[in-house]
Amino acid sequence: MLETLRRIVQEVNDAPNLRAALEVIVQRVKVAVKADVCSVYLTDFDKGRHVLRASDGLRPEAVDRVHLALHKGLIGLVCDRAEPINLQDATSHPNYRFIPETGEQPYNGFLGVPIIQHRRVLGVLVAQQREQRRFAEDEATFLLTLASQLAGAITHANASGELAAMQAAKRRQKRFMTGRPSASGVGIGTAVVAFRPAELRLVPDRPVDRPEEEVARFHAALDKASAEIGGLKQQMAISLSEEDAALFDAWAMLLRSDSLLNRVEELIQQGCWAPGALRRTIDEHCKVFESMEDAYMRERGSDIRDLGRRILSHLQHSQSLPPENYPASTILVGEEVSATQLAEVPVGQLKGIVCATGSSASHVAILARALGIPAIMGVADLQVGRLEGHELIVDGYLGRVHLQPPPSVLEEYAKLISEMHSQSAVLEQMRGCHSQTRDGERVHVYLNTGLVSETSSLGLEESEGVGLYRTELPFMVRDRFPSEEVQRNNYRRVLKHFHPRPVTLRTLDIGGDKPLPYFPINESNPFLGWRGIRISLDHPEIFLTQVRAMLRASVGLDNLRILLPMISHISEVIDAKRLIQQALDEVLQEGRKVRRPKLGVMIEVPSAVFQAEALACLVDFISLGTNDLTQYLLAVDRNNPNVGDLFSDLHPAVLKAIHQVMRDAGPQVEDISVCGEMAGNPLSAILLVGMGYRHLSMSAGGLLKIKYALSHIDLPLAQHMAASALCCEEPETVKILMERLLMEHDMLHLVAPTGAVGGS
Repeated sequence: MLETLRRIVQEVNDAPNLRAALEVIVQRVKVAVKADVCSVYLTDFDKGRHVLRASDGLRPEAVDRVHLALHKGLIGLVCDRAEPINLQDATSHPNYRFIPETGEQPYNGFLGVPIIQHRRVLGVLVAQQREQRRFAEDEATFLLTLASQLAGAITHANASGELAAMQAAKRRQKRFMTGRPSASGVGIGTAVVAFRPAELRLVPDRPVDRPEEEVARFHAALDKASAEIGGLKQQMAISLSEEDAALFDAWAMLLRSDSLLNRVEELIQQGCWAPGALRRTIDEHCKVFESMEDAYMRERGSDIRDLGRRILSHLQHSQSLPPENYPASTILVGEEVSATQLAEVPVGQLKGIVCATGSSASHVAILARALGIPAIMGVADLQVGRLEGHELIVDGYLGRVHLQPPPSVLEEYAKLISEMHSQSAVLEQMRGCHSQTRDGERVHVYLNTGLVSETSSLGLEESEGVGLYRTELPFMVRDRFPSEEVQRNNYRRVLKHFHPRPVTLRTLDIGGDKPLPYFPINESNPFLGWRGIRISLDHPEIFLTQVRAMLRASVGLDNLRILLPMISHISEVIDAKRLIQQALDEVLQEGRKVRRPKLGVMIEVPSAVFQAEALACLVDFISLGTNDLTQYLLAVDRNNPNVGDLFSDLHPAVLKAIHQVMRDAGPQVEDISVCGEMAGNPLSAILLVGMGYRHLSMSAGGLLKIKYALSHIDLPLAQHMAASALCCEEPETVKILMERLLMEHDMLHLVAPTGAVGGS
């Protein structure tokens, strides 16, 4: 049954729309559990009913016409309980309701399982039998698994408007999907799908203007895949028998089969680009094999998928979208969106980012905030491959993605954008002003950066330097480690740009959600694994090259500060200081006039919180990375949308840890700063100032907001709010407390525009 389940799931994923997915489910389940009937009822809470949307076994004319009131019948009972109901004799159950239009009178055996998404019942999947029968336990779990798969298709159909069309609704339906609001703002534009390398199922359909060139590109990729398989055969020849090695010949024959070649070329000539034509062809071939009863022949489907991925990987080397082909207003959509994919969109054309995975603290969300681009992460059941070319609205305040929005919704958001521009004009009044509280307490604001495009006039003019320069970003957009000279030129540009203001360069912080394509790290839990300073110390050649580049870049400028990430042990600081001294000695021996830079550590893990005083005795300054600190304190993977709601840097435990660091380490160092997202959020920045922090580092978009917020608050009030927040027990209580403060001072617009589009 496991193999049957896998095949059905694949078919549901490949279905072009909800109607087709429902038909696949009812037909395949009926056969798999040997039932007489299989049906799907979808729940319409607005109209108070369950509607029959698909059936194999009931009268075809009953589909879309038969419905049951909520809480009525066995369907209503499954929905109310939100759990399976398995009955040997359904007709004797007090909740049984006979519906003559379905022709179901003879059916006694009943198994109904709820279709649930995010604690909400979307419908009921039902199997029925004429004679009395209690379905087996493995059959019940089989239906439950398929119901969870179906939930994703229903959610997408609701958001895209397909469900509304099925219901022939006269009123406006919800046509949006929700996720985690991760970068504020509103973006309206056309979806461009960013998909992972060699991920066939995510490849979207895109039109092509020059089919001949696309056919040539396909054949070039095919030649490379054939050569690759030939190389694999040669490599394995010593280890395999002649009979086993013949498998590679079979793969080569599959690659050159007329059915595959002709079908791909046919689809390209019809106007589909090569990756999309390949995906559709591979899917068609796999369906043929996977529908076969013979287990050996079924497995050939996985061989074909593997070949398809190989061809696609070679196609992708030549398939980056040319800059002129990006829409003027681009919404980047993907299960994941990388820094390189973000950087490929021409400057000024990226209007929004939508990710199926991740949270507001994931790396791409941080980059989005740095660039001032609205972003929504963790959008459940985002059908990425179906969104290419669709018009979208990205509401970074409410976490909503509107698909194909009607004119009325577009008009509402146009008004909201106009209001945002008005509020920006108010913030512009803070340009050139010192950052201080209303009663004159100075709070220094710095810039978090890492992309050249982030060093805008706003960040350059309004910050007092760079509090965090993420050196890993230039590493991520290359296909190899950058040389010392390349790094030196990059760092020199930043140091010179901000001179004489200080620039804090963080040493390489890869791992976790920041992998390098040419330095793969495969771990079951990368956030608790090999990352940050651990990699640097294990690979001193990488660390020394980077530190040398930093030191050489600072010659004659002397505004360099070096920051060590992910410190969890005192010994790591001692070892890093030894290597930095070695690099300094080398550069001095070369005759370069370099001053010893100030050294700092990031406090991002609980162990560093409790050893903050000891760490402070070894360095010149400390910087709190509140994004990772929150993640580790709350045991919440910040990239996991299933637990995204639990991630909150306003959690009392996080606030107490931040307060403890200031109390223990503050007196020991020259300065102690916050460079996480808390620093750029008015709700939390006021609390940080109340706890004693006077150095805040943030994205360029937060500089004027924080200046504005602090200019309306006296220091004693900030201290009072911090003391109150530290006494709270829930993050939501802290949030309400701070929102009330902003409202009382007419500053709530700093965290959400007053005219934010609500309702359904």
